[in-house]
This record gives sequence, structure tokens and C-alpha cells, in this order.
Amino acid sequence: MKQRKKLNLISYLFVLPAMVLNLVFFIYPFIQTVVMSFFDWPMLGEKTFVFLDNYINLFQDGQFWNSLFFTLKYALFVTPCLFILAFVLATLINGSFAGVNLFRSIYYAPVVISMTCCSMVWLWIYNDLYGVLNYIMQFLGIIDEPVLWMNSAETSLPAVIFMVTWKMAGFSMLIILAAFQTVDDQVYEAAAVDGAGKITQFIRITLPIIRPQVALALIMSVIGSVLAFEQFLIMTKGGPAQTTTTIVHYIYNTSFKYFKMGYGSAITMVLLAVLGALSLVEYKFLNDPTIN
Repeated sequence: MKQRKKLNLISYLFVLPAMVLNLVFFIYPFIQTVVMSFFDWPMLGEKTFVFLDNYINLFQDGQFWNSLFFTLKYALFVTPCLFILAFVLATLINGSFAGVNLFRSIYYAPVVISMTCCSMVWLWIYNDLYGVLNYIMQFLGIIDEPVLWMNSAETSLPAVIFMVTWKMAGFSMLIILAAFQTVDDQVYEAAAVDGAGKITQFIRITLPIIRPQVALALIMSVIGSVLAFEQFLIMTKGGPAQTTTTIVHYIYNTSFKYFKMGYGSAITMVLLAVLGALSLVEYKFLNDPTIN
């Protein structure tokens, strides 16, 4: 009995650091954010209890809706780009051939580079005066004069989407590749004996088996897209005229630039609800056993 209690105590000691980190960096900030959202809370000065006023004001805040719609628009475009590229890459390197590990490392390499560094590098590539992209496009005769990529939402949005797709596709590729490798070869051999071709095997065997991992990759991609911040802060600065301000960028400006901590907290809680709803819908849809 004493030995069992001792083992239990050791087990609790092992998980204690993780529990403390969660408490300090996740649970306490979450509770504090909920409380702050009910106050008019300037960073310096007295806080005032306003109950639901911050949430009510959101419905009359045009910039909040513009930021939210722009973020959802960005997520709507970047998620399929990420997923399709990741799926193609995972299919290409799913197997054993010479140099396969090298290819996997190359495709995954951009993931380990910080978003800030990638944004700075691609900002240089897109530069209208000395950027290599305009030089190549002019050399090939695609354009007559340099494009000001970051001067309008029409060009800056696809430019950022291209950069993010290049950087993050390796992460989703890794998840899908791991899912591919969980499928037993004997299943394919049995299907081939029954006369199933490669396309039929892929649709009837591979896709149903890897659906949970695909759901995970899509959910993480959507969450990452809705929380986009650094790439737009660095590459577009939210402009021109705040047309590329994401919802997280708007929370940052509201809380730390205009010192409206309570209002920023209310926007954060709404964003959390949007993320929860999107994740729930995706999870329910992709795990529906009736969908084949």
C-alpha cells in the first residue's frame, strides 16, 4: 500500500510542472480575460464595471467586422492551398526511394523558420525596386513594370497566402504522411486481388482510414489561419487603410496601442467562440461515418 502511494506521489510530481505551466500561462490568463471583458479597463487608471457594454459595442464597430471578415476570407483561401499542397507532397514522398529522407527534410525545413523571418525574407522578394520576383516576371515578359505587391489588398492578400502556403505546407504534409503510413499494405493487396484499381483503393480505403488525421490537419490549419498576426503585421502593417487588418491584429491594436484592455478582451472572447464553432463544425463533418 505504501509502495503504491509512493508511486502515485512520484507520478504527480512528474505532471506537476505541466500543471503549473498550464495554470500560469493558460488557465489564469483565460479567467483574467473573461473578467476583463466586463470592464472598461485602461492599462493605466481605474477600471469600471460595464457588464455587457463591450460586447454590445462590438456589433456597432465597423472595424471589428471588417477585421473578422478579412480574417475569415484569408482562412477560406489559405486553408485549401495549404491542404492541397501538403496532400500532393505527402503523396509524392510516401514511399521508399533514394533520397526520400532528404526530400522530406527539405519540404519540412520552412516550418522550423519563424514566421517573422519568413515574412522579412518574402517582403524583400516582393519589393518593387529590388525584389527578385518583379525582376523574374519582367524578364519573362509577364509584366511590363514592377508590381507594388503590398500597396493594395488585391495583391497583398495573395502574396501573403503564397508565403504562408510555402512555409506551413510541410507541417500538414507531415501529419498526412504519417496517416498514409498507418495503412497496412495487406489491405491494398487484398483489394487488388478483388480487382480494385489504384483510384478505387485510394477513395474506398485510404481516405476513410486517414480521415481523422485529415480532420486534425484541417482544424489546425483553420485555427492557425484565423490567428494570423505576424505575417500581416510585418508585410502589410494592416494597410492600406486597414484593409488587411486581421482580427488578432485588431485585438493587438485595441489592447496595446489604444489601451482598451476590456474591449480587447471582449473581442478575444468572441474570437474564441468563432474558433470553437469552426473547429466543432469541421470535426463533426469530417468524422461523420456516413461521409465516404
